[in-house]
This record gives sequence, C-alpha cells and structure tokens, in this order.
Amino acid sequence: MTSRHDTTFLSQGTICAAWFFPGPDISGFDTGNGRPVVVMAHGFAGTKDSGLEPFAQRLADAGLAVFAFDYRGFGASDGEPRQRISMSGQAEDYRAAIAAAKEKPGVDRNRVILWGLSQSGGHALIVAADRDDVAAVISLVPLVNGVAAGRHAYPQVGAASMVRSTALGVHSALAGKVGREPTMMAVVGKPGERAALTADGYYESYTSIAGPTWRNEVDASVGLELGSFRADKAAERITAPVLMQIADHDRGAPPQAAASAAFKAHAEVRHYPCDHFDIFAGHEWFEPAVKHQISFLTRHLAQTETAEATR
Repeated sequence: MTSRHDTTFLSQGTICAAWFFPGPDISGFDTGNGRPVVVMAHGFAGTKDSGLEPFAQRLADAGLAVFAFDYRGFGASDGEPRQRISMSGQAEDYRAAIAAAKEKPGVDRNRVILWGLSQSGGHALIVAADRDDVAAVISLVPLVNGVAAGRHAYPQVGAASMVRSTALGVHSALAGKVGREPTMMAVVGKPGERAALTADGYYESYTSIAGPTWRNEVDASVGLELGSFRADKAAERITAPVLMQIADHDRGAPPQAAASAAFKAHAEVRHYPCDHFDIFAGHEWFEPAVKHQISFLTRHLAQTETAEATR
C-alpha cells in the first residue's frame, strides 16, 4: 500500500490542505520525466477524508502519483466563510492544486490527470478545457448542468421545497453582502427534512463515508450558484482523453446531462446500473469503477501495462 503524506498549498492566498501519494518506487507509468499525477477533490460539500482515499490509494498503488485536496472553507483547509460553495472559487482551487502537484518530486509536469466526482466531476471538465498539460480526465457520476440537476430533483422534492430553498439562498446571499451571518442548511437529510440532498437513503449513504472534518451544513446560497453551473459547455474544449462514468439510476446528478457532456468531449463512457453513492468503497460498483479508471489511464498513459489494469 502506498504511503500518504500531508501537505499544503496556497489558493488565492489561503492555505489548503492536501494529501500526496507518491506511488510505488517502480511504475509502468514512469518516463524519464516522472509519472503522471492525479489531482482530485470531492463533490458537493465533501472533504477528502469522506470517501476519496480508497480511490486515491488504488490509483497510487497502480503506479500514479495522487494529490487529493480540500477546497477553501472546507475540511482541513483554511478559509472564511466556512461551508460556502463558490463554483468559480473551487475551480481556482483546482488550478492552484495542479500547480502545487506539479512541484512534487517524481511528477511529470506535463501529464496531469484531473479526477472529479459528482460536483467536482464538473469542475474537472471546466479546468481541463484549453489546457495542454492535462493528459487525461476522469469524471465520475458528474454534475455538469445546474439547471438539469434542478429539473432532475423536482420530482423528488416538489415545488414547495424548491421555492423554500431558493428563498433561503437569496436571503443568505443578501446577508453575506452586508456582512451578516449566512443562512445554513444541511447538506444531506432524510426525506421531508430541510437539506440539499433528501433522496431516500442518501442520508445514510453520505454519513457512512463522512470523515472527521466533514460537516453536515452548507451555505444556502449554493442553490443560486448551481443554477448557472454549466460544466458541459467546457467539454468540447478538452483535448485530452476523457473517461465519463455514469450511474444510470443517479438521483443526485442527472445521467442524461452527463451523457450529453460526454458526447461533446468525445469521451469514453462507462455505465453502471446504480445510484450516486453506490460507486464508493464498500458498495458493489466501486471495484468496477476503479478498475475502469486504471484500465483507461493505462491505455492512454502507461509505458508498460500494469497487471491489475489488464485483468
């Protein structure tokens, strides 16, 4: 098992926390310039200690370097206000993390792999666009279109709940502009509760992977941010190979929107007959998902195939 090292980097002057997995001493991905580095972050209000490590560990064991980080204001990273999602700010954090990852020993600066899950699956597409140092992109159960996500959620939560969430978001955004405390809401709750995610079973699924730095609250203004989120528009400007992994029964991120973005990106697409959280470690579809990632990266980036990737 590859060792993990705590590290930090600066994003817009704020200290962000990260883990660096250098990978094994000998790797089929190595060239004279080093090995590719996977830069990864969590999805909606997630933290690196909430389900990312099993993915990072498997990719590192396969021969890749991995740099997993927390956004500003979340997890072990510094930054105020806490628990406020800025889509553009998180994309900037990704770019800062890429710059930091490139400085790690043994890393090939020109072979960056962007890895995103759920909301960060959309960030990975946005950040990869128009870059020539990105060698591959993995977008797992991605959220790529905020409007489509709202339509997808409507049958689950109903009109009244969506109106309340919008009102809370506007109130929180206005409060922030005048220096008042934001309105917070739960990230995940049980059906009927006031939370961003309330599909049946989601509370149990999310809290089962939650790490010690995760908090079940988020600034309610995130709803306004999501409305204009269009990662799918960046997909056609990605020149690197893309792997899009879609959960066909996803109640959190609309699979149809992900498939449309995959078409624009000329992506390799893998489908899994499961819901959003079923791709995490401990669930049935983690192994197929992570093996497909290693196989994809081996075909595009390895100098010699690893035994695991060719199974």
